[in-house]
Amino acid sequence: MTAPHRRALDAPEGTLVVLSRAQVDAAAEAARASDRQRVIQPLHKSEAEPLQRMFNVIQPGSYVRPHRHVRPPLAESWVVLRGAVAFFTFEDDGRVRDCLRLEAGGERFGVDLGPGPYHGLVALEPDTVLFEAKQGPYAPANETTFAPFAPAEGSPEARVYLEALRAEFQRREASRG
Repeated sequence: MTAPHRRALDAPEGTLVVLSRAQVDAAAEAARASDRQRVIQPLHKSEAEPLQRMFNVIQPGSYVRPHRHVRPPLAESWVVLRGAVAFFTFEDDGRVRDCLRLEAGGERFGVDLGPGPYHGLVALEPDTVLFEAKQGPYAPANETTFAPFAPAEGSPEARVYLEALRAEFQRREASRG
């Protein structure tokens, strides 16, 4: 049985937080136990902070609905610390614009994305860990605009859409090889 719908762990205490494998391992364990198959480990102490920093731990079966940040316009950066993801950007009509493999220790290990494009990702390996940074403060009511072409998280269509994204990634990877 999985844990309740918990999106984030508690932020570590203190002015200086040493980032460690043990901390990442604990977050990965929480992601495996989560019904969403992912969890955020915030490093910032308050949602009001002007710079939001976190570990985003994602399992391969987790559906991250494509979204964008336009009100307010927010830039984001991700660095893959462990594992690998297929990172997507989309046209407004849902067509895949960019499809990139990002992997820890690889030639491509992260992205910096300016405000506006719809984007999403698919974890390719268990216990994938991203370090994510974006502008704050966090305002859930107006920060994220979900893509109208992508099904809602938890809907029956979400699993089908996730598999379609995975297939699109595999198709593009095969054509590169």
